[in-house]
Amino acid sequence: MGKRFFFFLLTNIMVMVTILIVWSLITEFTDLGRTFDTGGPGLGIDLVSLAVFSILIGFMGSFISLAMSRFVAKKMMKVKVIDPDGPMSQEERIVVEKVHRLSRAAGLMHMPEVGIYQSQEVNAFATGPSKKKSLVAVSSGLLHVMDDDAVEGVIAHEVAHVANGDMVTMTLLQGVINTFVVFFSRIIAIVASRLVPEQYQFIVQLASIIIFQILLSILGSIVVMAYSRYREFHADRGGADLAGKDKMAHALRSLQSYVDRASVNRGRDDSAVQTMKISGKRGMSLMFSSHPDLGERIARLEGK
Repeated sequence: MGKRFFFFLLTNIMVMVTILIVWSLITEFTDLGRTFDTGGPGLGIDLVSLAVFSILIGFMGSFISLAMSRFVAKKMMKVKVIDPDGPMSQEERIVVEKVHRLSRAAGLMHMPEVGIYQSQEVNAFATGPSKKKSLVAVSSGLLHVMDDDAVEGVIAHEVAHVANGDMVTMTLLQGVINTFVVFFSRIIAIVASRLVPEQYQFIVQLASIIIFQILLSILGSIVVMAYSRYREFHADRGGADLAGKDKMAHALRSLQSYVDRASVNRGRDDSAVQTMKISGKRGMSLMFSSHPDLGERIARLEGK
């Protein structure tokens, strides 16, 4: 249930790197280079211009990522979008009915797109740029492994994400993170380029921007992941309101049971389960996990 974060963060990094590569090439080989030059004699840097530039690029990358999130998710996961007015299998009809019924209960005026993707993993995700243009997708593995109540709890959780509108909140947070990433990566790159002969400065600066943007983006993801874990608790409560607390708790326990079985089958190496993001990590690795531990989610939902 954490694929929305993977797609958003991956797209965000790709968009940001692409924007900055194109911008660097434009400013290097056109008159814009003199207009927006952030470096001066020695190591001088126009911090005000760089800050404005960082805000523009940071939020542009974040909102482009949000706009692309639904399209990217459907393409990468090969989601089959179900036409609610067209012919459907019994399995597809059940999923569409649940999503629409729970969406109406959540007060959504526009029904999300509903899709199924073929995968043995037990997973589901919701994504999209707005409540009007959202997608709720489930894996075939989830439908085959879980019973009807558990499936409804999982779908209620995903619909709650859409109803909460937290993709927009995460986009704003990501925009702030991007701003700092752009700002400091360019400062580091400018400083690094001044330490080499002039003929190498452009390539060193461009390479430094790319490298440090990726590294700082990964570091900034710690903040985004912390918010993501908070969102999961909130969506669990929302799912309980929509489907009922018993069904939501049953869904989480079913996921926990699946995780435990998968760990045993893999010799207690649950790395494959972790990549699905349905169960958060523990210890220091928790910082880079989009989801809390399932045991903690169950305990919070039940008020323990």
